[in-house]
Amino acid sequence: MVPLKEKDGPIVKNLLAAGCCARCVLRFCCIGVPSAYRQSYEDTVKELHDFIREAENNQSQDATVPEHTENPPSKKIRLDTTDADSHFEGDTAMVPVSDEPDKKTADSEVCVVCLGVLQEFCDRAHATKISDAVKTENYQFDTLVLSVSLPAQLSVREHSCWLHIKKEVREKSMCLNKDDVIQVKEAFKWIMQGLISKEMGGKPVVTKSSFEIGVGFTHPETDGDCHFLASTCSDCFRPTKNKQSVFTRMAVIKALEKISDDKFLKKFPCPPSKPTSKCIAQDVQCLHVSVFVAGRYNKFSRALPQTPWLIDGERRMESSVEELIAAPLLSSFRADGFNFSSSGREDVDVRTLGNGRPFALELLNPHRARFNKAEIRQLQETINGSSDKIRVRDLQIVTREAMGHMKEGEEDKTKSYTALIWTRKAIEKEDITFIDNIKELKIAQKTPLRVLHRRPLAVRERVIHTMSTRFLDTHHFHLELRTQAGTYIKEFVHGDFGRTKPNLCELLEAETDILELDVESVDVDWPPAIPE
Repeated sequence: MVPLKEKDGPIVKNLLAAGCCARCVLRFCCIGVPSAYRQSYEDTVKELHDFIREAENNQSQDATVPEHTENPPSKKIRLDTTDADSHFEGDTAMVPVSDEPDKKTADSEVCVVCLGVLQEFCDRAHATKISDAVKTENYQFDTLVLSVSLPAQLSVREHSCWLHIKKEVREKSMCLNKDDVIQVKEAFKWIMQGLISKEMGGKPVVTKSSFEIGVGFTHPETDGDCHFLASTCSDCFRPTKNKQSVFTRMAVIKALEKISDDKFLKKFPCPPSKPTSKCIAQDVQCLHVSVFVAGRYNKFSRALPQTPWLIDGERRMESSVEELIAAPLLSSFRADGFNFSSSGREDVDVRTLGNGRPFALELLNPHRARFNKAEIRQLQETINGSSDKIRVRDLQIVTREAMGHMKEGEEDKTKSYTALIWTRKAIEKEDITFIDNIKELKIAQKTPLRVLHRRPLAVRERVIHTMSTRFLDTHHFHLELRTQAGTYIKEFVHGDFGRTKPNLCELLEAETDILELDVESVDVDWPPAIPE
């Protein structure tokens, strides 16, 4: 039963006459008992009419009571207080005396406030439609969150109805706060969460989950209801990049908080005009939070970029490290897309050897999110078997928070390289041995010319911690370096037209160039190593 009290009588009568649906009447009566909304709409309508009828009977009885009677009898309605969420005390309520109610209520009309949301879309049939749409997407989840998107004009219409009953409330010396009115979203969820859960095989609908079902409504007929607010509260409506309209729900609510009652009533009808059509239900939107997969990769090819290489919109190489890694993961997680990141990057002609380079993929909206260790190991083998150009190790699912470890102190970490050096003039072994004794060499590097198109011009100070040489012939030697992360090795070798100082050309007093470069180690202790 609906737990109405004597004070609710004037509100019920006025809102029904104004064209409010039965459930919106309950909202304005601040009925915070979920079970009151879950009963069938027809039963709620009947109870409201019974409530008014009882009031009429009481009025008739009171009118026939002799004047000398000190304690006239009063008719009472028993209230159901068995709902665990109920905050009403007592089991009876006096029904108010009222005038003849308006028989033309909004029982079969579209509600002037919720525009049909709480009338037409709060039943098992709609829950089944939502469930079927979710099942079609074939997501893997244990719990779900239900989110609701409503037309912004509902806030305007609710404000109008609030002003409509405000006068009546004041005349009755009643204290009723607008903030106590139950929100349409809340009432919708109270009704629909249990129905959707049942349709989804008992999957709990909770307040926080990695999987979200979004249901939305539009009402084109009343889209213009908000527009008058732009002229009175223009500072509340500013264009944003990701919004098609400035009349967002939050902007409208902010404007309604600022506008005076008098100005509002001059611009908008009170109560709101009756719509001729109900809301339109939008397609159900499903979204799973991102899953993050991390590991380390080796790159064995000198003709493979880390990311797709596009110049003037044309692809220069058939694949990339990120694509070779991402393809099996996208397929297995059934994700909509991905974001790739790594601890630094190597040039297309540079190999990454040793323990590999840490990387992570954010898999967007994965339809499958749970994988055990054996399945992750199989995914790693699938990646490694797909190409001889790369190899992945330590593949694992990590948290979003753990992703930060890959970038923490990135420039303070060290990296080790091996470079094949060419010298224009002939050299002997003795000519390069002094390089082995150079420690903690500080260099200043202007942004290299080859990356200046995508990085800002700056001078970066870096440290080359150690170097060692291995003589090959009179024009070639191997140079091993351990440097601060972020050091441009190629530019240190050839000098980049003097943009790196000091450089190897200056140290050897000879023109030098780099023929091959390998990354031997990236000293970032993440992700955790997984035993083979």
